[in-house]
Amino acid sequence: MAEEIILNVDVRDKTGTGGARSARRDGMVPGILYGGDKAPVAISVDEKSFRKNLYTGKLLGHLVTLKYGEETQPVIARDVQFDPVTDRPLHFDLMRVDEKQTIKIEVPVHFINQDECQAFRQGGSLEIVRHTVEIAVRADHIPEDLVVDLKGHKLGDTIRFSDIKVPKGVEPTITDRDFVIASIKTSSAAKAADEIEEAIAEEQAEAAAIEAGDVPATEQGDEDGDAASEDEGEKSEG
Repeated sequence: MAEEIILNVDVRDKTGTGGARSARRDGMVPGILYGGDKAPVAISVDEKSFRKNLYTGKLLGHLVTLKYGEETQPVIARDVQFDPVTDRPLHFDLMRVDEKQTIKIEVPVHFINQDECQAFRQGGSLEIVRHTVEIAVRADHIPEDLVVDLKGHKLGDTIRFSDIKVPKGVEPTITDRDFVIASIKTSSAAKAADEIEEAIAEEQAEAAAIEAGDVPATEQGDEDGDAASEDEGEKSEG
């Protein structure tokens, strides 16, 4: 589970586009707090501290603590919007939760030990089907990620959810099938290299056969036929 992050927020009096722009001019990131049985609340947080927490990788999609004055509230950071040019955080969404509440949330999938997988030394390539997986889990037990260990996998293997060692209490929201996470396929470059190697091996075998005096049966048949024709020609001349 991720380390606890505390977001010290202010309640915004101004809402809408104008209020959000005003908050950004004051060095704040505007956001919205929603969920539970309470009405949405427009909030803002200091941009510098928000960036610091955001870039730890332990804010978005994790349980954090919202603090307003002396009040605290467990929340999930559901979304952060960024400026497409400057990458500056423009807006964020927080959802109220109970720490022991089971929620649905997407977590990233990470692959490890690729350098210890023989398939990649044989020219295989990893084709990822799902970069994230939606899981059902208690809010205070959200895992950082789901880890796929590639060690021991072979060319042609299909990696499914059942191949992941998930933490206790984590269940996929897709329950009707053992869905695919990734597969290990032979790359086109590796296939081309194999074809070239096979062609070279065939040429070398033919060259070795010629040097050893071994002539293929079809060629021997042709030579025998030519010899018989020559004999018949000599007899007719005689």
